[in-house]
Amino acid sequence: MLRIRAATVNDVPLLKTMIVEFATFERLEHWVAVTEESLARDGFGEHPLFRVLLAEWNGQVVGYEFLYLYYSSFEGTGLFLEDIYVREPFRGKGIGKALIAEAAAIAVREKHCAMTWEVLNWNQPAIEFYKSLGAEFPDEWKAVRLEGEALRKLAASFER
Repeated sequence: MLRIRAATVNDVPLLKTMIVEFATFERLEHWVAVTEESLARDGFGEHPLFRVLLAEWNGQVVGYEFLYLYYSSFEGTGLFLEDIYVREPFRGKGIGKALIAEAAAIAVREKHCAMTWEVLNWNQPAIEFYKSLGAEFPDEWKAVRLEGEALRKLAASFER
């Protein structure tokens, strides 16, 4: 039986484990810098920056969804789906769809303008799955990222 529930601070160790599993699947494990302490502080502290939904299959946590709010200067608030992950043995059981449906219900209930997320261009099964849900892929938009030395160099370039 499937159940979707909000994560609690007690779920942080398992959440960190699944974040590493997901990053490994996406070939991005070298990016994982969060710690259990930062997850607990940032998600379950006085001013939470994100929320996590957990999928349980027969009482066992088998996946997660990591969400946070964003603000569009054109449209207002939106819900960003940072991660959605279902452990390999539990894929194909509708768990991913249930997680996304629950996030969509949150977006509708809280009156957000949209729900957005990104997918790696090589992950064709995920792309097809998202298309089946009616998701759009605006090709004219590109993700932009500034990090590491380039970030530090730009920050130092303007005298304050």
